[in-house]
Amino acid sequence: MSLKIRLARAGSKKRPYYHVVIADVRSPRDGRFIENVGSWNPMLPKDGDRVKLDADRINYWIGHGAQPTDRVLRFLDQAGIAKRDTRSNPEKALPGKKAQERVAMAKQAEEDAKAKVIADAEAAAAAAEAEKAAAAEAAAPAEEAPAEETAS
Repeated sequence: MSLKIRLARAGSKKRPYYHVVIADVRSPRDGRFIENVGSWNPMLPKDGDRVKLDADRINYWIGHGAQPTDRVLRFLDQAGIAKRDTRSNPEKALPGKKAQERVAMAKQAEEDAKAKVIADAEAAAAAAEAEKAAAAEAAAPAEEAPAEETAS
């Protein structure tokens, strides 16, 4: 029989109160349990006596193979009964796949817009240069033409 040390909810609506129980993994959350080994009242202030645990009975059940849930293991770690390994999940804070795709598409659109602005500016500069060159060519032959006629 697999055993869990888990929370069973009690209390009324919007006034939670939890019992720390030893239960078979197949039984429902608030259903049948083997033994009540503590309680947790999340409505009390954090510096108050929120968590009450029977350390002897918890150690007995851990010795018999009971596995605590993550929340209960946090309580046991604070009480010094069991050690909880710290978890590190740096990817948890990253946005989801679709959001990352949207950001990438927005970045690509921004880069395309910048490239278009630069290309338009270069094209305008080239057109201005060509216009200046055309104006200079038109003005230069007109000035040279009379000079050639007088020289002949």
